[in-house]
Amino acid sequence: MKHQHLFESVNAASHELARVPCEVVYDLLTELANELVHQTSLLIAENARDLERMSNADPKYDRLLINEERIKVIASDILHVAALPSPLGKITEERFMPNGLFLSKKSVPFGVVGVIYEARPNVTFDVFSLCVRSGNACILKGGSDARYSNEAAVSLIKKVLKSFSLNTSICELMPADRESSLEMLNARGYIDVIIPRGSRQLIDFVAENSKIPVIETGAGIVHTYLDETADIKQASSIINNAKTRRVSVCNALDCLIVNAGQLNNLPEILSPLADKNVTVYADKPSYEVLKGQYPKSLLENATNESYGTEFLSYKIAVKTVGNIEEALDHIRKYSSKHSEAIISTDQKNIDRFLDEVDAAAVYANTSTAFTDGGQFGLGAEVGISTQKLHARGPMGLAELTSYKWIIRGDGQIRS
Repeated sequence: MKHQHLFESVNAASHELARVPCEVVYDLLTELANELVHQTSLLIAENARDLERMSNADPKYDRLLINEERIKVIASDILHVAALPSPLGKITEERFMPNGLFLSKKSVPFGVVGVIYEARPNVTFDVFSLCVRSGNACILKGGSDARYSNEAAVSLIKKVLKSFSLNTSICELMPADRESSLEMLNARGYIDVIIPRGSRQLIDFVAENSKIPVIETGAGIVHTYLDETADIKQASSIINNAKTRRVSVCNALDCLIVNAGQLNNLPEILSPLADKNVTVYADKPSYEVLKGQYPKSLLENATNESYGTEFLSYKIAVKTVGNIEEALDHIRKYSSKHSEAIISTDQKNIDRFLDEVDAAAVYANTSTAFTDGGQFGLGAEVGISTQKLHARGPMGLAELTSYKWIIRGDGQIRS
């Protein structure tokens, strides 16, 4: 392998990290947060080199952007992670066996976490802070769109690691080419788990090519069901927030499912979206209601491709249904199992929706924008797991640990 030496270095660093006291890790992350703010100008300048290579009309542009306010948020998240209790060394189960053996189950790090991600330079800091706090070394592979931003971020991380006399291979950045991704996916024995964060195409590529266990995260085809009993004012606010707060993130609303009993209220409910220039792809019943009451230039007829699409832009699909059963069927068909919501005052329908929808995060009467590690009190996140094995939903410190069994005896042998 071309980068075998790098893989060996990270693997060795992970064993050294296991001996670093929690107090040192806390001080390390505190210093990183301070240095991040101190180096704001440098990071923005390197980010500008990436931004100038991308059209600002590209949905990824907002994800790629770093500014002073976002750097302050990243630094705050690092401090939050630093202050969280360590997930390591927790005894989750223990018992004496009839033969006198004492068994305990103890939380431990994965070892080396590999993360492959697209144009999201904030992920570099999020992943490092979560990994080092949970005792893991990390190998990062960012996209070429964020090359200069990621290089500056990892350079800063290594500077802080060095100032604490720690092995700088605790965090390594792979080159931003496709060949590096394939090499990571084949680094068995060096990397313990791979986490892709980005588009459906990226996640599928990793899942199909990896020889290392994969935790799938990222792709969000998000629905909100507007029930017949929903409060109109509340619904309008929730839908506007879920769609337009940040259109380029995976928890943004993609499809509004409307009970036919709410069609006459649809123009009022969607009026805030018109103010934000959101294009609506409406099915026939909703199109007829919106025609003449929603800007003509922003109203399109829905096609089959309008559903099951993660827009990542100022676009939304509308689907009309007759009842909650049809809404659940539509979600089952098109959901990516990320985040789904219902807006309703009918407790029976709310309970049914929350019980039956198969997704990592299921909401009632609130915005799907809350699917976020920081909002869930995790400090930050490595990603939103959409699978069912090991972790589901926002992945924080606890989700970056495994466990081992510890068996204590006094000379017992098995017959």
